[in-house]
Amino acid sequence: MSKKSFIKFLKVAIPLGIGILVIYYSLSAATPKERATLWKNIKGANPVYIAASLVFGTLSHLSRAYRWQYLLQPMGYHPKLSNRFMAVMAAYLANLGIPRSGEFLRGALLTTYEEVPFEKAFGTIISERIADFIMLLLVVGFAITLQTDMLLTYLKEQNINPLYTVAFLIFAVGGIVIGFKIIQRAQTGILVKLKNFMNGLIEGMQSILNMRNKWAFIGHTLFIWVMYVLMFWVIKFTIPEISYASTAVILAAFVIGSFAISVTNGGIGVYPISIGALFVFFGYSKEGGEAFGWIVWGSQTLLVLVLGALSFLFLPILNRKK
Repeated sequence: MSKKSFIKFLKVAIPLGIGILVIYYSLSAATPKERATLWKNIKGANPVYIAASLVFGTLSHLSRAYRWQYLLQPMGYHPKLSNRFMAVMAAYLANLGIPRSGEFLRGALLTTYEEVPFEKAFGTIISERIADFIMLLLVVGFAITLQTDMLLTYLKEQNINPLYTVAFLIFAVGGIVIGFKIIQRAQTGILVKLKNFMNGLIEGMQSILNMRNKWAFIGHTLFIWVMYVLMFWVIKFTIPEISYASTAVILAAFVIGSFAISVTNGGIGVYPISIGALFVFFGYSKEGGEAFGWIVWGSQTLLVLVLGALSFLFLPILNRKK
């Protein structure tokens, strides 16, 4: 195995291994009665609410695909909604294997099937992520406002510090800006090619400033995040104990899940167990909290697996002429 292949293997294996270890530790630490209760809660989940969650999730993905057009239009590109949607779902599926690989795949698929230059497509995806990160910060801020003392105490106990994420992003953006400045001064060699790529990337990112439909973009962004919260919130009715949880507690769990999902491939293991730990912190049973987390994670992961696989299948079929 080459060094490059080995590194790729580690990128998949390490997060996946962490997730499996977390699951093993959680289940082995539970008593037989606790495991039985957890499984009972999952099996007894009302499928109507799970179906509603899947509908909300699908609507969020569809809205994301539709919103993408507002960033592509200023550059003169008008890819079909079907291709945008399938690229989004294929990207989510790729993220289950290698975290954050989906963004690159999404741009590459648009290049392949809609002839949008990769650097420009990828630039629009970065702009999307910035908008989504702002929304996440707003949700975090609202959740903290509702449960300031308890949520901050929980984050401290779990050694989770969202400020580290913010600080990392600030340093990363600063490093990127400095790198851009250096590359922009290049006159020869590979740096010139890199400069041309960066210029296309910047053009894609700047598309958010040149949109004709800014309010429509903002509206879709709000809609996407409302759907995210709803697909999470509605699952509380599948667990009798959790069904009485307040909106503040559900939002707190949503915030924890948003950070936990990036730790392993698709949040496997860490996502449901982190959410379960938060519910325990708020006085709910571990079994009920973890069952809630597993149902949310399992249903949405299944949605991505199905729609992502179908997208990979139908993209080449529906774009044969291209």
